[in-house]
Amino acid sequence: MPLLRTMKVDKGLAAELVNLALDRGADEAEAFLRSSRHLSIEIKDQQIDALESSLALGYALRVIKDKRLGFSYSTDREAFTSVVEKAVEAATWADRDEYLDLPEPSDSGSVEIFDPGISSISEEEAAGKVSLLEKAAYDEDKRVRNIRKARGTFRNLDIILMNSKGIDRQYSSTTCTAQIMVMAENGHDSQMGWYFTGSRFLNEVAFEDIGRNAARRALQLLGSKRMNTQKTHVILDNLVAVEFMEIFASSLSSESVQKGKSLLSGKIGKKVISQKINIIDNGLIPGKLGSSPVDDEGVSSKDKTLIQEGILSGYLYNTYTAKKEGVSSTGNAVRSSFAGLPSVGISNLYIEAVSKSDVLCTADIFKAVDKCLYVTDAMGVHTANPISGEFSVGVSGLWIEKGERVFPVKEAVISGNILSFFENVEAVADDLMFFGNVGSPTLLFGPIDISA
Repeated sequence: MPLLRTMKVDKGLAAELVNLALDRGADEAEAFLRSSRHLSIEIKDQQIDALESSLALGYALRVIKDKRLGFSYSTDREAFTSVVEKAVEAATWADRDEYLDLPEPSDSGSVEIFDPGISSISEEEAAGKVSLLEKAAYDEDKRVRNIRKARGTFRNLDIILMNSKGIDRQYSSTTCTAQIMVMAENGHDSQMGWYFTGSRFLNEVAFEDIGRNAARRALQLLGSKRMNTQKTHVILDNLVAVEFMEIFASSLSSESVQKGKSLLSGKIGKKVISQKINIIDNGLIPGKLGSSPVDDEGVSSKDKTLIQEGILSGYLYNTYTAKKEGVSSTGNAVRSSFAGLPSVGISNLYIEAVSKSDVLCTADIFKAVDKCLYVTDAMGVHTANPISGEFSVGVSGLWIEKGERVFPVKEAVISGNILSFFENVEAVADDLMFFGNVGSPTLLFGPIDISA
């Protein structure tokens, strides 16, 4: 029997919810059903250290009555009448909001996000995959002395979306993620290394490579010392670049813009970062964790260039924020669970070079300048001010001269403004990687002040 077999979502339940809500006085109604099976395994010394398995089915009803919002949810299939009554009752007490609306059907394509190999994986096979993380890390070098976390997750998800305007969508997806935290020691010095990969497809999660990469990230920092305070070129490893990209993720949300909490407010049509890069949000990339045929309101997923040649061309919208500005939804409604209302979020957000002439192979990007700081770890990126864009982060990495690694660096600090920082991008490597649903290649920045 497949380990990740989910409880079947019920299209009949979705129709009952919508129809009964209309019968009870709602002007518009939407049913959202989600069934999931989740398996998480942690390995320690090649044995299962922790195993969690969960099976969940939940549904929610959103109604609009006289431009007032009502919402209710449950995990009990038999409680649907009560859910409808609570949602309609809640709408009678809510404030009027002229921008409330549900989307209408639109053409949508398909995207490959389901892997039978994940859906049918056994507990033993899953544990075997995760154990490869730990084994590969230890095999990489005898200085790898401890592993804090070797973890894999496997998930199967079924979604049904139906509303009174004609949206009727159902799809299934799978997810596999793997991560490991490694400690390397050399005498009195110890360093940590972390790595992560996730995909909708099992064969795209290379467990052994993840273990080796985490070990190498720790090993390369052994013997770190402080560098001199100076102004120099900086290269951001793609994992660190993704952390900085997550600042853009919130600033590109129309919800943040409309609340005055975005550093990109009022900048449509203006140059905001380097003209050498584009920032794209695309929910239709096969296998990526942010991909789906429709968003969490049933609007078709899209491929959108949000910043083109450094110029901001648009924001991300769901149905509500789009109506507030008189534009169309970009298919970026997201729900953290069936128990929450849709907000605005990214699908797969990533950086690409505008021109192929700005793309260097990974080895050549280190030879593009005489010397630079190659940043492989950053602490505190999440503390950047989302409105002003100001940041100050501690970084570590490698000092590079003439393309060669000279010594590992610790306790350096990079400060500045995120927009000014990304305006300084000079070149892009050919190693685009996604960590979660955010992706970036390795990036070369022009001279930046670094404190040490």
